[in-house]
Amino acid sequence: MQNCVLCLDAPCDKACPKALEPSRQIRSIWFENEKCAAARLPKETGCAACAVPCEAACVKGGEVPIQKIMQSLQEEVKPKLTQAMPDEEEALRTELCGIPLENPFLLASSVVGSNYDMCARAFEAGWAGVSFKTICGFPIREASPRFSAIYSADGSMMGFKNIEQLSDHSVAENMAIFRQLKKNYPQKFILASIMGQNDAEWTELARLCQENGADALELNFSCPNMMEEGLGSDIGQVPALVERFTAAARRGTSIPILAKLTPNVARMSPAAEAALAGGADGLSAINTIKSLMAVNPDTYVSSPDVNGRSAVGGYSGNAVKPIALRFVAELAQNPKLRGLYLSGMGGVETWQDALEFMLLGAGSIQVTTAVMQYGYRIIEDLKSGLAYYLQAKGFNQVREVVGLGLASVSATTDALERESIVYPKFNRKTCIGCGRCQISCMDGGHQAICFDEGRRPILDAKKCVGCHLCVLVCPTESIGSSGKRIGKKD
Repeated sequence: MQNCVLCLDAPCDKACPKALEPSRQIRSIWFENEKCAAARLPKETGCAACAVPCEAACVKGGEVPIQKIMQSLQEEVKPKLTQAMPDEEEALRTELCGIPLENPFLLASSVVGSNYDMCARAFEAGWAGVSFKTICGFPIREASPRFSAIYSADGSMMGFKNIEQLSDHSVAENMAIFRQLKKNYPQKFILASIMGQNDAEWTELARLCQENGADALELNFSCPNMMEEGLGSDIGQVPALVERFTAAARRGTSIPILAKLTPNVARMSPAAEAALAGGADGLSAINTIKSLMAVNPDTYVSSPDVNGRSAVGGYSGNAVKPIALRFVAELAQNPKLRGLYLSGMGGVETWQDALEFMLLGAGSIQVTTAVMQYGYRIIEDLKSGLAYYLQAKGFNQVREVVGLGLASVSATTDALERESIVYPKFNRKTCIGCGRCQISCMDGGHQAICFDEGRRPILDAKKCVGCHLCVLVCPTESIGSSGKRIGKKD
């Protein structure tokens, strides 16, 4: 399946004689939503006896085993389903600071929500709203190129760097966009991201956004690409400035205010508490992380290369999700912030990513980098996958899961139980004898795995400490947890 490039207007769909939309089903598998992909299929697909015109039409020249994938959904996944497709609309309905949301998914403030046409197409696709690209009163001139990426083995972007700045439209142009969006999509949520240069600008931008249809404000205290004094991430690193400019924005508006905070700090709570003191109703976290990427060994220039120079920029993508989750949990666990709304973001690609943020306290989810890579269409799997999960677990509303994972999180490892071991478990039927587990255990673990003459892994329980490094490195997922805790012997 990794050979699939997730085409626009996929030729395989047009070639399928049963109109099964194979590209849609493959995309759902890609985004960890195979149960919904299988549930959408009819009882009989006829794929087994098909002459596979879909594979002949594939832009990769038949490299994608579409027939095998569709048969796997039909014969292996579908028989195990215990429920039909749920009612997404009712299950996903939620709110942001008391204002209704169709679902918890918003476009994050960035290029993906920067003009009327883009927002309209996202709304039509199913996104509940947009945090519009940050509005400012000063001129913006962008560099070219301004993006770079780190890729995973399957060719997808794992980490993404940008040196993009704020909205290059005038304030008046952006206000006109708000009015048009609210006129044509009154049920959609507009979160107006703003950045001022001084108190007066923060107040005036807040007033204008409310007057022109914004449902709430997001104060950009965290853009890593606006590092001049008093702008962007420099504000988020100084709690006094966060409080001051939040208060300035509050003077200009009565609608809810979220403070968008920077991860370029040791702890986010001081800035969050300052935002609360300034009058914020909620918090957004995280913005991108300051980064450098991919220094060219021939030119010695970091990427992106702008006429022989580069700059520190913002890092995003699925690789930053663990950092984002850590900050969201910190904010949600802070008793001084109890009652503040949390909107989470940072590396969300799948419904499972989104669920993790919600379990740690986020009431809504914002997405940018995955949209830049895969398009607005990912909303289908975000919504259907999350709704399917909720139904399977017996939840009626998505807000019921918010914060359920917080009790399991400790700020340090001091609170963890250390008197038992969970050993790994080997599946020798699927093991191919590659030896990756032995290599890692020998050179990065506790020398507890060796191979017998048949290239089968043997565990030395006396040496094994249950670290599970072998579980993580196995390329065929033939090693898992035994699931049983055994007390350590003195």
